[in-house]
Amino acid sequence: MSRTVVQIDEHGGPDVLRLRELPDLEPTAGELLIDVHAASVNFIDTYHRSGLYEMELPLIPGSEGSGTITALGDGVSGFAVGDAVAWAGGPGSYASQVSVSAAVALNVPESMSLTAAAALPLQGMTAHYLIDSVYPLGPGDRCLIHAAAGGTGRLLVQMAKLRGAEVVATVGTDAKAELARSAGADHVINYERVDIVEGVEAAVGKNAIDVVYDGVGASTFEAGLAVLRIRGTMATFGNASGPVPPVAPIALMAKSLFLTRPKLFDFVITPEERDGRWNEIVGWVESGELEVRIGLELPLAQAAEAHRALEARQTTGKLLLRP
Repeated sequence: MSRTVVQIDEHGGPDVLRLRELPDLEPTAGELLIDVHAASVNFIDTYHRSGLYEMELPLIPGSEGSGTITALGDGVSGFAVGDAVAWAGGPGSYASQVSVSAAVALNVPESMSLTAAAALPLQGMTAHYLIDSVYPLGPGDRCLIHAAAGGTGRLLVQMAKLRGAEVVATVGTDAKAELARSAGADHVINYERVDIVEGVEAAVGKNAIDVVYDGVGASTFEAGLAVLRIRGTMATFGNASGPVPPVAPIALMAKSLFLTRPKLFDFVITPEERDGRWNEIVGWVESGELEVRIGLELPLAQAAEAHRALEARQTTGKLLLRP
């Protein structure tokens, strides 16, 4: 028997993503063997492919997905064969079969589809820790969210509104502006038409943003600092336009700003923290308060096309690969 995977043998552009047939896996101690329903495509996968984040090769990319458990490794408790699960932090997820640590697996209730579940662990819990822990939002707070029509951005908009905050969102097209508005954004700026700083100040005034959630990086970073209030917070959590250049601490002094570069796995350290975030997200989905938008589903064989679309910013919502 064999499993189908997408493999990278050398760093480079999307064309280095090649379909391969490899032997089936066996779960080791503490692991779950899973038949993959859908593997999620995330921007970090493009960094692993290009070499921006150095990885050992050959590499099967992907760290997130959903599926059904087919076997348990020794010492696993809390899961059973046949359970539906999702995961973030399970390497090699661009595949028809994966073996992931039970420590990163999340139970998927019957009320949630495996397709929706594949879209939520990384982006959903990223959005959650940003609005819940990096800068806990509440009524009266005002946030700026870049790439608000993307997978993480649109979830961020919805979660910020669930916390009662006022949301200023940026997007790159009129169609994406409508998606941001449909998620609840109070003010939407198309940065291809309007300068970000001018747009934010026209919407809410100067130095009026409490926190910037920036998954775009180099092209939006300076504008984000410019619109923050005194003692405001810049949370730069992604590099979609390239990494932010080095910043001298004195650059933050004019408004005594706080700058952080967080990552998800430092905010789901304990099972209690991880499950708490996941359970609140699941509750929002079940109640209809949080919409999961799947922007594109492609077969594994078209992984390169998925990466091209993501890097060209042609996507909205979540990208999934189906075995």
